[in-house]
Amino acid sequence: MTAPGRPGETPEQRDDRNLTDLLQERLDAWQRWLYLAILVLSSISIALLVAPVTYHRLLFRRHQLGNLLRAANAMAIGGVVSVALAVTGAVVLVTSYVEPGVAAAAISAVVGAMFAILWFGLPLARRSKPPRGTPRRR
Repeated sequence: MTAPGRPGETPEQRDDRNLTDLLQERLDAWQRWLYLAILVLSSISIALLVAPVTYHRLLFRRHQLGNLLRAANAMAIGGVVSVALAVTGAVVLVTSYVEPGVAAAAISAVVGAMFAILWFGLPLARRSKPPRGTPRRR
């Protein structure tokens, strides 16, 4: 049986209050700060990844393609960096709560390394090589 709510409180408001109380009771201070950082990084990710669409719509047919491409590229790179940080932070938060210690650190490190290698390491390594079929300069 659930405890009664406060006067005038809806069941949804009671659930929200109980969740907040639960999070505040069971998370350490650093975990609460990490939660806030993840929330901010997620918001930044959305803003950066959606911004090129708005940029394009507002500059459509204004002969600004070069500016759009440069800005969209920078925003996309910033967006994927913030996504990688937000997801890795979420993994740190959950694993530190479920299985703190070495397991949390190892799992989080593997996830962070996957983002770093797949999203940045491999493309940057490929970027330094000439495209196939391109004659080598002597």
